[in-house]
Amino acid sequence: MNEALPQFAPRRHAHNRWLLLIAAYKLIQSLLFAAIGVGALRLLHQDAGDLLAQLADHLRFNPESRFVNFILDEASLLNDPLLMRIGAAAFCYAGVGILEGIGLYLEKAWGEYLTLVITASFLPWEVIKVVHRVTWIRSGLLVANVLVFLYLLKLVVERGRRISLHDGIQQDSSQPEA
Repeated sequence: MNEALPQFAPRRHAHNRWLLLIAAYKLIQSLLFAAIGVGALRLLHQDAGDLLAQLADHLRFNPESRFVNFILDEASLLNDPLLMRIGAAAFCYAGVGILEGIGLYLEKAWGEYLTLVITASFLPWEVIKVVHRVTWIRSGLLVANVLVFLYLLKLVVERGRRISLHDGIQQDSSQPEA
């Protein structure tokens, strides 16, 4: 009477480690854009040039540096409407990145398609930026995004083949024998 009943534990699906890595990359990227959005909104109603000058002084940057002067000159162009647009764009892109990351983590087809389309849409811009001025960071980001694009394209094509093969088998079995 005390027979042991077989335990049916749900089988855990092993995550695709490359999709997990891409999802983590997208989620970290989203955090960066959310931080940019918060920073833009925090600068509202403040003089960004003055704040950056104080920061440069605090960090003991050379005030005669071309880089410091360039940043301070560009900061003087920031105004409240522009900061609002920067913040809104950064939050929107962070939201899309979160969607991409969640879709890839859950291994959903929509997440793969969304990431594929968005990555493909930015590749021409990244290529132009690298051609315009080659830096290690730009080149590295371009290579990473090309690899992400090619891997997701491979997954989507393989899924399409499996679905069409599966549909072909079902259609063959549903036809009556002559």
